[in-house]
Amino acid sequence: MERHGFWYQAFRLYYDGFRQMTLGKTLWLIIGIKIFIIFAILKVFFFPNFLKQNTEKGGEADFVTSEFVERVGE
Repeated sequence: MERHGFWYQAFRLYYDGFRQMTLGKTLWLIIGIKIFIIFAILKVFFFPNFLKQNTEKGGEADFVTSEFVERVGE
């Protein structure tokens, strides 16, 4: 019986598991598409770069500090 390291055994576990899947491959594909939509498409259209729009280059830290102090003081 051959002994292998932890990382090799972990890799083999997942490799064999994914190789034998049928429905699971389709579900992982759906999960991948959803993650792509969330991070690529929604970020571009619904989450603009707020700091870039409201500060000059190099002044981001001062802006965040002033906004934080202003919000905490409310």
